[in-house]
Amino acid sequence: MPHLVVSSLSHLHTTAKAHGAREMITLLSSENDVKRPASIRPDRHLFLNMNDISVQIDSLRLPEDHHITRLIEFAQAWDRSAPLLIHCWMGISRSTAAAYITALALNPALDEERLASNLRQQSPTATPNRRMIALADSVLEREGRMVSAIERIGRGAETSIGMPFVLPLETG
Repeated sequence: MPHLVVSSLSHLHTTAKAHGAREMITLLSSENDVKRPASIRPDRHLFLNMNDISVQIDSLRLPEDHHITRLIEFAQAWDRSAPLLIHCWMGISRSTAAAYITALALNPALDEERLASNLRQQSPTATPNRRMIALADSVLEREGRMVSAIERIGRGAETSIGMPFVLPLETG
């Protein structure tokens, strides 16, 4: 069964190799230098230039609607023959939000609450970026259910870096 793999930048190469990922989404500011794992073709790597913020801060790039749209379009083109790797700097906020969004975009029948609970089980440190969730809730026409579900799981456990984890596209 296809699944999503979430990682920090520091675990990127070992995670890609361990899971056999061939497609990847990077959520970082453009100041970060990312060396793509050898298994990821350039045309199957989406780089979304954004900072991990939820309100505008001078000189930082806020997640916007176009980031969410590009994320969803890229995920919809994923062939699902190997896991889709999603990473950010820490593997805690942007990447966990992107995985949650991707799962709901690819499987509209998923229940937002069950998926959020599954996200928390898979990653005790996950703290999805609230702005990304709110934007996606609107784009995917989830009528506030994504925002509510993520609010219910609350902030993840404090850590210096998130550990890689798998988020299945189905809950059960």
